[in-house]
Amino acid sequence: MAHETPSSNTSSLKSIKDMGLCGLGNLIKLLPTGTAFMFHFLNPLLTNNGDCNLGNRLLSQALIGLCGLSCFLSTFTDSYSDLEGSIHYGIATTTGLWPSGDGSVDLSKYKLQVADFVHAILSFSVFMVVSLLDSNTAQCLYPKYAKDSEDMLKVVPAIAGLVSGLIFTVFPNKRHGIGYPFDSNIYEESPKLES
Repeated sequence: MAHETPSSNTSSLKSIKDMGLCGLGNLIKLLPTGTAFMFHFLNPLLTNNGDCNLGNRLLSQALIGLCGLSCFLSTFTDSYSDLEGSIHYGIATTTGLWPSGDGSVDLSKYKLQVADFVHAILSFSVFMVVSLLDSNTAQCLYPKYAKDSEDMLKVVPAIAGLVSGLIFTVFPNKRHGIGYPFDSNIYEESPKLES
């Protein structure tokens, strides 16, 4: 029977804490903050607080569509630091980041991966759940349904967040797109539990 020393317990607890914080950071990156803020700021104005006419419905649908597209596309952005320390942003492609740099940095490690599409679909799905089940949006776009399903309007966004958070823990996001701080260590191994 192996005896654990206090230092191994401390390092094990630190690893668990690091994994938890890494998972929380990935969950926070699920919805682009600027897009979510823009939706929550403009939605009450465009839906007239849920009391809409045809013009309000069209504007609300356009806002939801544009914000959803932003959530989807922003998952494919990433950043890198050149040899001089300047931060550059690009869009992930099958060959690396576009636009390409000056060649001083190997951008091939930023290629598109399956996890990028999982993140894009999750980000889009969570945004759609949150936006379509927002009380103003529900009262504007489908008022009869909103009155009959108030409990669902409260519960489904939380469940969607939980499920996507669990999936994000399995597929951690390594991208640091526009609006997120650059971390040169992100393409190294994620913290793991020590045995």
